[in-house]
Amino acid sequence: LYESDANARVFFEHANNILGFAITEVMFNGSDEDLKRTNVTQPAIFLHSVIKARVMGDAFQPAMVAGHSLGEFSALVAAGAMEFSDGLKLVAARANAMQKACEAQPGTMAAILGMEDAKVEEICATIPGVVPANYNCPGQLVISGTIDAVNAACEALKAAGAKRALVLQVGGAFHSPLMEPARVELETAIAFTPIVNPRCPVYQNVDARPHTDPARIKANLIAQLT
Repeated sequence: LYESDANARVFFEHANNILGFAITEVMFNGSDEDLKRTNVTQPAIFLHSVIKARVMGDAFQPAMVAGHSLGEFSALVAAGAMEFSDGLKLVAARANAMQKACEAQPGTMAAILGMEDAKVEEICATIPGVVPANYNCPGQLVISGTIDAVNAACEALKAAGAKRALVLQVGGAFHSPLMEPARVELETAIAFTPIVNPRCPVYQNVDARPHTDPARIKANLIAQLT
């Protein structure tokens, strides 16, 4: 994108200025460890998603938008509910808040494949420190929590018949109560970020329903963290 599109280059360079460091350098040349830090990963993915939509120009005319976790912020910018710079600043604030929460309480996530949601919920309820987090589709539910609790849950779930329990390469226990410090910190940033009615409905992660009301969109963004 950067090499082939002049508009994309403008957005990437604008992002470097907004963030105060050359995220393009990390994105194009960084190590796996550099990229895995959530305070790099989140703005990097946000940039790629939003810029990809922007360079499509008039060809990008969605009837609705949606994004998974961080992707919800990209979706809001793509739908015109947030300005690019405001979205990037908010994503950077979210990433930094989540990074601090990760460092305060290390955690991880795991994808559980081939098991009914209710059974995953039942087993997680018996292991303190782990919760069902992302209901991706029937037969795939991601759990989140402390490292020991997630590992224990994976063993219990496999013993109970899960086809796979795959620990994910993530930097923390996202979408779990361990992110409460990040939620508290980000609540103010979201409250003061201008969000307007999007051009089309935005399906949000918390309830999987379409929203256009800025107040409800903000509330769902805050709730999404935990």
